[in-house]
Amino acid sequence: MEKKVEEYIRANEARFLEEWFSLIRIPSVSSDPARKADMEACAERWRTLLLEAGADEARLMPSAGHPLVYAEKRVSPDAPTVLVYGHYDVMPADPLELWVSAPFEPEVRDGKVYARGADDDKGQSMIQLKAFEYMVRSGELRHNVKFILEGEEEIGSPSLAAFLQKHRELLACDIVLVSDTSMLAPDLPSLTTGLRGLAYWEVEVTGPNRDLHSGHFGGAVANPINVLCDLLARMTDADGRITVPGFYDEVEELSDEERKMLEQIPFDEERYKASIGVKALKGEKGYTTIERNSCRPSFDVCGIWGGYTGQGAKTVLPSKAYAKVSCRLVPHQSHEKIAQMVADYLLSLAPDYVQVKVTPLHGGDGYVCPVNLPAYRAAEAGFAKAFGRKPLAVRRGGSIPIVNDFERILGVKTILMGFGLESNAIHSPNENFPLDMFCRGIEAVVEFHRQVKF
Repeated sequence: MEKKVEEYIRANEARFLEEWFSLIRIPSVSSDPARKADMEACAERWRTLLLEAGADEARLMPSAGHPLVYAEKRVSPDAPTVLVYGHYDVMPADPLELWVSAPFEPEVRDGKVYARGADDDKGQSMIQLKAFEYMVRSGELRHNVKFILEGEEEIGSPSLAAFLQKHRELLACDIVLVSDTSMLAPDLPSLTTGLRGLAYWEVEVTGPNRDLHSGHFGGAVANPINVLCDLLARMTDADGRITVPGFYDEVEELSDEERKMLEQIPFDEERYKASIGVKALKGEKGYTTIERNSCRPSFDVCGIWGGYTGQGAKTVLPSKAYAKVSCRLVPHQSHEKIAQMVADYLLSLAPDYVQVKVTPLHGGDGYVCPVNLPAYRAAEAGFAKAFGRKPLAVRRGGSIPIVNDFERILGVKTILMGFGLESNAIHSPNENFPLDMFCRGIEAVVEFHRQVKF
């Protein structure tokens, strides 16, 4: 039976690639209002591909933002249902000058497809589509399958929770399957069992009512940039802990069992440092690097600006300064609660000689998947069949806010069956996806569908 899958992939590989590429060529950048028509075109292309793959119906459904694509294959009203989630929007391609080839014209080099969205998430969603196609055409599908593809994941999925609430009956299922995560290495398959949550703000500090001459006013008037830097520096202490009162109240320490699972993950700290070009690592005292970047909260300044930043010199004391800041959160921390706590804390630190405004932008809660779920065991079997070894269970430091919403609104768990690699450079220039990973991913998801129990 396994050979039949491999033979099917080989026989249809050229078609698979062209269909994949037809999605990539549409610059579906959700954050750019000028791309609205592209977003709709990409959604429509997905609708067509889902029907061609064997869905009984597929349609575009409106939301408060970009449309969603819904499709389903009904095997029996009495059969259980798998809901496959993906997203068709992508990050902007900037900076364009760092791309070796055009970001929206896929190019195959060294066994990899290079393009924006090659991995995140058009490539990984295509894996799901082609596994589904095989199951339908081979007559092996024994459960119902639904698809939901959104166009706002890269901007925090602002419309999806309301969509889920409105269409709970339509989206009813027994398990959600997502391919939007990564593995540890090509020869080291892994299943993501946890994700961190996210809270994100913009901070604005206002001093004088206009930009001032730094010679005439410097030393007598507070500089908003200096004040902003001081406020942000006070958000963490010397041990790398976040100083917001009550911030850690809902943070759970890892169990001994979870620590043992983390110890199975191969990790070379020297190689890790070399890969990102740093001489030393820094983080919360008392925790390993793997714990810090996957199981512990963090605070980061994502951007900061103000004053004069052009060529040459301009002796200005600016009126305003700005920063974008984020916290990665762990399961049980409410992003809404943390958003308010951090805003209140920053305002409490604000001195009288400036005005501080804190605006929450978006967020989402963390997630943990039990490793004893029957569907998780099916995903393990899929990886073992395709990669020749049982996958490790790992937590990831990134966030997929909608995963927690699936549990909260639909009442079901999510299996995070991702095939990305760190070297795939998602969100960066020269994003790519290895062709062999694409093929093995299809094999793994086919085996999931064969093995899954509910």
